[in-house]
Amino acid sequence: MAAAGTEGLEKLEDMIVRAAESTAAHARAARAAIGAVIFGQEQVVERALITVLSGGHALLIGVPGLAKTKLVDTMGIVLGLDARRIQFTPDLMPSDILGSEVLEESPGGKRSFRFLPGPIFAQLLMADEINRASPRTQSALLQAMQEQHVTVAGVRHDLPKPFHVLATQNPLEQEGTYPLPEAQLDRFLMEIDVDYPDLASERRILFETTGADEVKPKAAMTADDLIAAQRLVRRLPVGESVVEAILQVVRAARPQSDVPEIGKLIAWGPGPRASQALMLAVRARALLDGRLAPSIDDVLELAEPVLKHRMALTFTARADGESIASVIGRLKSRIG
Repeated sequence: MAAAGTEGLEKLEDMIVRAAESTAAHARAARAAIGAVIFGQEQVVERALITVLSGGHALLIGVPGLAKTKLVDTMGIVLGLDARRIQFTPDLMPSDILGSEVLEESPGGKRSFRFLPGPIFAQLLMADEINRASPRTQSALLQAMQEQHVTVAGVRHDLPKPFHVLATQNPLEQEGTYPLPEAQLDRFLMEIDVDYPDLASERRILFETTGADEVKPKAAMTADDLIAAQRLVRRLPVGESVVEAILQVVRAARPQSDVPEIGKLIAWGPGPRASQALMLAVRARALLDGRLAPSIDDVLELAEPVLKHRMALTFTARADGESIASVIGRLKSRIG
């Protein structure tokens, strides 16, 4: 009986390994398909995919013209998701995003309300320049991101599955914008900086995008494949050393840090949601690389994008020339 039980356990483990290998192959194919269209942004593509594989939302920070919109469109096609885009403006109302009820009259003269879904009812939503909308509109979107449903006229409407938001912010032209409150920033699993491409990548962009033929993205996954991958991410084992590294870096990034010289620099720091986000993100990165368990290197790679929008420095620290990136770098050096 014991031998039969051991054999059954081995078969189950083999099935999990095969499923992981197949899912990892799909994820790598998706990364390659996106990279064939988006040039010079390998890290951005990887982190956006990690966010989606983790089941979360990302905030993309970058100046105009760095292919943020194209990235979301391409991800929608490659991942087989229904993708939509909302351009946020100061006059945008919550109903413009969530949807509204309209009064209809039947041929018999009976009147009734019918719900018209807004653009948020998509599987991959690009919230373009989210900080240009009023706080009321921002909170409507961010509440839906957290709860996975909207409520209109007292009636609940579930959002499609999977549901992911990739929001963008332009670091320029901050006049007339409404910065996201700290509690709402915490809704984003990761903040991704979109930098300028290097010389070789920009040269390639010139030739690939201004000729007669332009590379079109191709589907590499379906929505069901993505949901299966997200389930698998949550089942990947995490070693005790990796768990300790996550707890160490997150807890040290708080004002009550066990590292006094760092704690005095921090005005407020990440809560337990940051630990959860980092735990999921390191698993997703491992899967994307074809590994069945994350390592401490994954923690070091993803600590900054997961933590930096969840903490702020004191006025004294900023006056002394400190930055969030440098503080996180010091926290990482204690682990590495």
